[in-house]
Amino acid sequence: MSLRILIADHEFVSGFDLCDTCEEAGYEVVGPHAGISSVMLACQMTKPDLAILDLELVDGLSYELAQKLLDDNVPVIVHAATVQVDELAARLPGALTVPRPCPPADLLHAVNRVLAPA
Repeated sequence: MSLRILIADHEFVSGFDLCDTCEEAGYEVVGPHAGISSVMLACQMTKPDLAILDLELVDGLSYELAQKLLDDNVPVIVHAATVQVDELAARLPGALTVPRPCPPADLLHAVNRVLAPA
C-alpha cells in the first residue's frame, strides 16, 4: 500500500501540479483541496501520512490547520511564498517549509525527507 499525501492549495493549477508530481512518484494523493473545511473532512475520512499545505486557502490561512495536523502526528510541508518561509519556520517549527514555486524534484526531496524512517 502506498503512502497517502493530502494536498491543499487555493490555486487550481498549482494544486493539480502538486498532485501530479506526487502521483507520478508513486504516492496515493488526496486532493487537491482548496479550503480548510474540505481538508478537515478529508482527514476525518482517512488520516493522511503527510500533508502539503498552501499557507493561503480559500477560507483562511492554514496555520491552525497545520498545527492540528502536527498535533495528530501528521507531518506537514507548507508550500509558501519565499518571503513567508522564515515566519513559517518560527510559527510552525514542527513543519517543513518549502518556497513557492518549488521545482518538482525539490518538492519530492522534501517529501522523501519527511517520510523517511527515522
